[in-house]
Parts: sequence; structure tokens; C-alpha cells
Amino acid sequence: MSKPTLWLRCEKKAFERRAALTPTTSKKLIDAGFDIYVERDDQRIFDDSEYEAVGCKLVDNSTWTSAPTDVPIIGLKELPESDEPLPHTHIQFAHCFKRQAGWDDVLGRFHRGGGTLYDLEFLNDANGRRVAAFGFHAGFAGAAAGALALAAQKKGEKLGLLEPYPNEDAMVSGVKEALGGSGKGVRALVIGALGRCGRGAVDLFRKIGLEEDDIVKWDLAETAKGGPFQEILDVDIFVNCIYLSSSIPPFLTRDQIIAAGPSRKLSVVVDVSCDTTNPFNPIPIYNINTTFSEPTVGVDVGSVNPPLSVISIDHLPTLLPREASEQFSADLLPSLLEFPKRSEARVWTDAEKLFKEKLAEAAQEQSAKK
Repeated sequence: MSKPTLWLRCEKKAFERRAALTPTTSKKLIDAGFDIYVERDDQRIFDDSEYEAVGCKLVDNSTWTSAPTDVPIIGLKELPESDEPLPHTHIQFAHCFKRQAGWDDVLGRFHRGGGTLYDLEFLNDANGRRVAAFGFHAGFAGAAAGALALAAQKKGEKLGLLEPYPNEDAMVSGVKEALGGSGKGVRALVIGALGRCGRGAVDLFRKIGLEEDDIVKWDLAETAKGGPFQEILDVDIFVNCIYLSSSIPPFLTRDQIIAAGPSRKLSVVVDVSCDTTNPFNPIPIYNINTTFSEPTVGVDVGSVNPPLSVISIDHLPTLLPREASEQFSADLLPSLLEFPKRSEARVWTDAEKLFKEKLAEAAQEQSAKK
């Protein structure tokens, strides 16, 4: 193609309303000389007409497979499971570089098709910091979901369907209302409190009315001694916001919870990090990802002990889809502007090098299975 091009595919994950490219960033890319193709999508928070108004070229839903193979495909969440080879270049979160369940099957599709994966989780600046992340909104939304689950539990109920909020103010108001007007009296612990995700969780707790002393903020210094941590049992809500890259002692165990007996205060665990299938998961008290339609999973703590539920939704920021998308896409924009020169732009060359390393590992893994 004569002009640099990006193809925004629709998202197939249930309840996913975010977009990797917003109309705002699409216009900036078009102004910089890009062609932007956008698949029509009723699920996306942004109307098709918003993209059309800034000069995007609208195409039918889920037609990226028929796009020329030299057109890069951009999206957010992983592609639906399939054995079909992938010949395109994909920019997305693939959730396969940390050996998550099925990781080698995902990379095997790229190997067979000759395509390339630039995983959004591993686009880093010169300091090793991610160029774009949903962390803040993930933490903010995760803390909100945790508070809603606590409110439901106090009524003897289970948290039902979670629906995206139009904006942050609506979310804060909704959570406060569920808690009877304020979160005052609720105690929460956030691990990873100094990171983007942790800051988001702390911000939500402040905005719904928790006292500052009731927001326990832990980071590397507080967890250096290694878990399990009894302190987690003494709060109403525990929010895990760490970025896991290696094996660490568990923060919390089922045996520890059962041993605490009826005196345990902890009611809700929100695993924003959501390393559910990661062999190093530091919260080994659950084994499934939850969803917006079924936000919580109960932990078997014995019939005489108070209930404990876990929220492990892996796309929490879609509870604030418009704001989260605008922030993420704006942060990603400078790197996308460099994409036409990806053979020399460091953020992209590093990402491609990592992909090739993981591709080789996956090929070796699949060979060993035969």
C-alpha cells in the first residue's frame, strides 16, 4: 500500500465495548497521512458515524481476514480460538507471552501463517515502561466492582450483571448508592498501590468515601517479606494490582482463609491482575476468570465461615469504555505514528524481537507434544 494503513477490527469478547483506536486518534493518524479502515460494530462504545465523520473508511463487521496481508490489523482483546493460520500483522493484547493457557496454540497460528504479533502489553519505552496501558481504569473499575460485590454480599445477595457506565461520575454515584450513600466504614487493601492500576483503585475508594486510614496501600516494600499475609484477612476488600513476571510466594491461601474461621473480615477479593492461568498466580484460591454477566466466583471456605467471593474479570476497564479507550489510544498514538518505520523504531523492533523469541519457544513446545 502506498499510504500507511491500519485496520481496526471489531472485538469479539462478550461485553467488550472499548476500542484500540478512537475517532480522536483516528483523525490524528489520518491527518498524518494514514488510511484507517474501521469495521462496523454495534458493540463498540463509539458509533460508526463518529469514525466516518473524521475520514475513516467503514468496512463490514469481521472482514479483516479478507484484507490484504500487508495491512496491519489492530484490536484490543485476543482473537477467538481457531486453528486458522494468521498471515497478517496484528497489534493487540494476545495474552500468550507469559505461558498462559493455550499460549503455544495462539503463537502456532502465527507460525503457520507467517504473520507477526506486536503485543500491546509489551510495547515499552526506553525506560522499560509500557507506552500505553489500561492500568488506571482497570484499578478504578476493579475497586468499583469490589465495592458493588461487598454491597450485594451484605444484603445476602450475589452481584449480578455489570453494565458499562457512561462516565466516571456515574460509576462513583452508582457505587455510593449501592453502599447506602457512602463507602465510609469500608476497609480496603490495595497491593501494587504505587502503580497505574493501584492508583486507580485508591482513587475510586477515595471518591466513594472511604477514610484515608481505611485505604491500606501496599507496594514492594510492604510485600518484600513474602506472603501469605494475615493482614489481608482484616479488610473488607482486597485488590491485587501487581504486574506478575516471576514466581512469588502466595499472598493468600485457602488454608489460611479457613484457619481464620468465622472472625475473618475479608469478603471480596478483586484480582485485577487476573493471572488466573499463570502458574505463578499469587492468589491460588480460584481457577476461573469471571465475566460481566457472572462477576464473582465463590471460594470454598467451609459452611460455617462467612462467604468470600473473587472477581477476576480480565477486561475491567470496559466498565468505563469511552474514557478508558480515549486515554489508552492517546498514549498509544506516538508509537503508532512511528509504525510505518517499525524496522528501525525501537519500540517496535524490541516488540518484534520478543515475538520471535516467544514464537521459537512455542514451536519447541508444540514439537515436544508430538
